[in-house]
Amino acid sequence: MKVLVAGRLPAASLEEMQALGVEVAYQPSLTSEELTGALRGVNVLVVRGLEVTADAIAASTFLNLIIRAGSGTGRIDVGAASARGIYVANTPGRNAAAVAELTFTLIGCLDRRILDATSSLKTGQWQKDEYAQAVGLRGRNLGIVGLGHVGRAVWSLARAYGMAVTAWSRSLTQARAADLGIGYASTLHELASRSEVLTVHLDSNDRTNRLIGLDVLELLPKGAIFVNTSSSEVVDYDALAVVAKANQLRIGLDVLPGEPQSRSGTFDHPVLHSGLVYATPHIGASTDEAQHAIANETLHVLRAFLTKGEVPNVVNISVSSWARYQVVVRHIEKTGALAHVLSVLKRHGIHVQELDNTVFEGGRAACAKIRVETRPSEACLSEIMAFSSEILHVDLVSLPNFA
Repeated sequence: MKVLVAGRLPAASLEEMQALGVEVAYQPSLTSEELTGALRGVNVLVVRGLEVTADAIAASTFLNLIIRAGSGTGRIDVGAASARGIYVANTPGRNAAAVAELTFTLIGCLDRRILDATSSLKTGQWQKDEYAQAVGLRGRNLGIVGLGHVGRAVWSLARAYGMAVTAWSRSLTQARAADLGIGYASTLHELASRSEVLTVHLDSNDRTNRLIGLDVLELLPKGAIFVNTSSSEVVDYDALAVVAKANQLRIGLDVLPGEPQSRSGTFDHPVLHSGLVYATPHIGASTDEAQHAIANETLHVLRAFLTKGEVPNVVNISVSSWARYQVVVRHIEKTGALAHVLSVLKRHGIHVQELDNTVFEGGRAACAKIRVETRPSEACLSEIMAFSSEILHVDLVSLPNFA
């Protein structure tokens, strides 16, 4: 088993991977263009922010699992992986505290204009009248877009600051918001219009790309603070640059369009020059605490896959099933018993959706639960039972249809 780690992980985590009996190839500086060639013979791929394209997945004959060491899977072509039966998993929530901390660092710095005040002092100026002007955070309306792991961590910090918090999320209902004790906005537009501070915490996917556009941004009150530490794809940055100047927004960013793949280099974007903008080079999860938590969860996923055949945090397993019947087969635990059952189902044109086989104590008998799309005929079931030396009993169960 070969594992390619195409992103930075602590040395101790790499040693623990090797202790699992796998071959570890550590290439943290690998680019997306180089990935296709590097995947030859690789069974498990671990990435941080590296893009994994459909072409790379198609060329990886032996690949079984892709682990995104971080939250979200926006830079992985999950659809291409699903089409080839490759699991995709991530490590959700392990960087939540770090990203929430950076979010509030940006909010506080923008309110007090900390960087400008520091730069002024370093040039020998004492401008107390200029930088003593700040609204403060206590009592201000904070809007949170997305109430996942990071959104909830931001909410927790906001309560400590004494802010009035309102949230919008596709999964958030008014009743759930009331249970949590958080304000509820039925739409993004409503949330933006009510927010003196708006912070974005959404994963990038087909439903969220450019979700925060001109129609949302122009509803922010004049002088509002806008922060994005989630994904650059979620926000229309061209629109943000326009609205920032028109509405005198204060902007905090940790994610930017077209970020360099390397850890050093040059970068520029119009939004950086659109007014009071503080930005960091995608460092939200870059605390020691977050790095160790992400690495530990990555190891947990890999260990479960290797030892149990399970994939914690998998994101591309179908949540619905087309199976309408379950064939329950109690059988002698011997070679060929299940093969006979499956061959009969195939002859009768019965498509198997899922199969789960449980072996009983002593290893003499087992029970197979076979989920199928169409109802097997009595002749089919009788043919299965005909293998009396191997088959103990067959039941047919109709499954509820929740579609």
